[in-house]
Amino acid sequence: MASVLLSSLLLCQLLDASDCLAIPSSPSEQTSRAIASIRSAIASQPEGTPTRLYVDYLIPLPPETQAEDIDPWPGGLAQMYPYADDIVRDILRGVVDDPSEKECSSQVLSAPDCCGFFVQESESDPKGDVAAILFPGVDQLGDIERIDKMVGADRTLILFNRQFSRPADFGFVNKRKSNDVVFGENKFRWGFAFQELACRGEDVKLTFEHPNWSSCVICDEDVDLGSREVKVFDPQPDRPTYEDLETKINEILPEPLWMRKMGEVGNKGFKWER
Repeated sequence: MASVLLSSLLLCQLLDASDCLAIPSSPSEQTSRAIASIRSAIASQPEGTPTRLYVDYLIPLPPETQAEDIDPWPGGLAQMYPYADDIVRDILRGVVDDPSEKECSSQVLSAPDCCGFFVQESESDPKGDVAAILFPGVDQLGDIERIDKMVGADRTLILFNRQFSRPADFGFVNKRKSNDVVFGENKFRWGFAFQELACRGEDVKLTFEHPNWSSCVICDEDVDLGSREVKVFDPQPDRPTYEDLETKINEILPEPLWMRKMGEVGNKGFKWER
């Protein structure tokens, strides 16, 4: 069992951190990287097509969160909203080239759904304004359509931490309309993403920083080494599927996490015995 742990640790050590995804180490770093990626996506928008972007931002846990908390956000979107409000304002102000001295304007689109609309104006050119809808859900399809028309072809619109992922989420009646408004060709594309998911029991992080997706597994089973980022795929333009991630993880980390944990216990004993 010790050899199992050793092989996994050697793999983490051999994969130099510079070859792995450097995930944001702080909220401020995530914000700065989001701004850079969104600006790059806007600059690369094909001429003659409206700039419409998705952003998935991993909102940091509230300071009072404890390690034993089952749900760090018991209040759901209502609890997240004040944190996300500040984040959206910071990002929009950083994206606009010459932001107006006026504060980023905002309004609530739906209080029950915790959905808001933000606009950061440009000082010199209205075409440089950037708008965002925070936490849009399936019930805001009409709002998205209305705001899309209001923003127009020359300004940028961001769907920030949307609460849907596919036309089927809107139900049979609105499936076609959602495809026309959101999912259709030349509509929304990725501007930035920092996502986390469990795949084969591993802690997987995905980031989109224009124009590529990056992916890594966080190895932290050995407290002496600390957390290590093990690259899964080289940067690629398409988001890797769960099946592709699982296959690649089986290749680069053949021993599952529970086996590596057992190897650590066999090699060092239980943590409370060390």
